[in-house]
Amino acid sequence: MPLSDRWQYPTALLDTTMDQLRTLLAVHEAGTALGAARLLGREQSSVQKQLDTMNRNFGALCGEPLVLKRGRSQNVLFTATGESLAGLARGTLKDWREEVRDCRRRLGSGLVVGSTRYTLGFLLNAVELVTEEFKSRGVELKVEHVRTRDLLERLDAKELDLVCGSVLTTAGRDGRLDGFEVMEWRRGGLSLVTNLDAGELPGPAVPVGELPALPLAVSADGLIPGFLRGWFGSRYRQELHIAAEIDTVQYGLELLSSGVVRGCVLVTQGIGDAVADGRLRTGAGLRTLELTDDIGPELEVLVGVFVRDGERAALDAAHPLNVVWNALAGENARWRRVMRKGMPGR
Repeated sequence: MPLSDRWQYPTALLDTTMDQLRTLLAVHEAGTALGAARLLGREQSSVQKQLDTMNRNFGALCGEPLVLKRGRSQNVLFTATGESLAGLARGTLKDWREEVRDCRRRLGSGLVVGSTRYTLGFLLNAVELVTEEFKSRGVELKVEHVRTRDLLERLDAKELDLVCGSVLTTAGRDGRLDGFEVMEWRRGGLSLVTNLDAGELPGPAVPVGELPALPLAVSADGLIPGFLRGWFGSRYRQELHIAAEIDTVQYGLELLSSGVVRGCVLVTQGIGDAVADGRLRTGAGLRTLELTDDIGPELEVLVGVFVRDGERAALDAAHPLNVVWNALAGENARWRRVMRKGMPGR
């Protein structure tokens, strides 16, 4: 019995492997077989052989090769057919990867969790509690570093299943958090950490409106620029006295501690408290001042655990996502008990 048309495919198409598609994308990105070989950690001859095979097969199928060789040391030229099929290959591999991840997530055989720099300790404590159980169940748990600016985006894109970290939000309801379930650890504003003495900058609090008069170490992205844009607009850099550009808060604290820069660093209240209590070594010798919002809008840092809304409820209690969530809830409760005992006056 002859096959129906929907089951009939050219042999050259059926012989094309996902590894060949990956090679095609690597050549598309790197421009040459040698560059693709470096990206893939393979021999150039292996990459070139696959490229030649696809060129020959699809040249016969489509009437045009995928790539054309040019002069020595020049990038290959992708034809219109090559560009079209490279885009198709990218979508094919992405769809398969996402579907495999969804299957692993649904079955509980794998979990990808993330954390920002200052919430990593909480996550690792929770991971330690579940490691033996996951090992006995054959659950693969992967931990990734996440930048604050990418937290919700990567979670929404299903690159991560759970994230510990901070987001900039407004007081009350924030529509940006729709679609996410949040275990809220704390909400708060910002603090000002400084190496200026009390004569130069009296405390215990500084109004936001006085920031333009202070020398500041400011990062290019993350939570802090979000606050500054909310208070001073998109031209906040022209409004402020920026004494230093920093990549991370930790680097800013080290600059102030060294005395190389005289000024202030804006930090979350949690980091400010850690500096004030001596729990952050990089903040040794620095003062923490409260930053009071006299400008508006009322912005806050929300620190907690984030998952996609509805996913936990759709899974049983033994699913790895719920197991890690519950371990983090326990860590949060333990941390609150410790903080209450350590700072009874707060």
